[in-house]
Amino acid sequence: MILRWVISTVAMVFLIGCSTSVLLPSANETVRSPWANFEEAKGAFDQITPYETTYDEIKQLGFDPFTTPNIQILNYLDVMSRFMPNQVIDKNDLDAGIQECIEMKSTCRAYEIEVEHTDRDRFGNALLDIFNFRRKTKTSGWGFKAIIVMNNGLAIYKLWGGKPIIDHTSDKKNPLGPLQRSEGALKALAPW
Repeated sequence: MILRWVISTVAMVFLIGCSTSVLLPSANETVRSPWANFEEAKGAFDQITPYETTYDEIKQLGFDPFTTPNIQILNYLDVMSRFMPNQVIDKNDLDAGIQECIEMKSTCRAYEIEVEHTDRDRFGNALLDIFNFRRKTKTSGWGFKAIIVMNNGLAIYKLWGGKPIIDHTSDKKNPLGPLQRSEGALKALAPW
């Protein structure tokens, strides 16, 4: 009995001091796309010239919603809701390409692209993490968003944004450890 207690105590002390990330979970989240990183996505997008680039050229650059996953096709009403979210913004305030799209209605389509790659790795003391006393997570990756407005097979407007570098670290401390895992557990223990 005493030998079992000593072995358990030594193992517990070893784990408490253990700060290996091998025992901790990690996650990789990727929105499938033909681009391996932000620079590739932006490089393909930069090759589009409004009123010059055709639909076939856009497809060759990887912006084909029928073969490239995660590209949303928008109609002119969707374009209006994106660029005129309220009555304060007048159609005349918009870029000429967007105005043309709204006026042409049925011949106008837009492609909304949103690709992202993130890696989440937990690190730090494995025992503190497992029992929810302290969780450290590092998130890294990139994200690219763009909209390409097309009318009659020709790009007439483009806009991009995103996060070239995602680098975020969170350090969550829970003094009550597993008791703070859910609010329901604390409410069940509280007499009030």
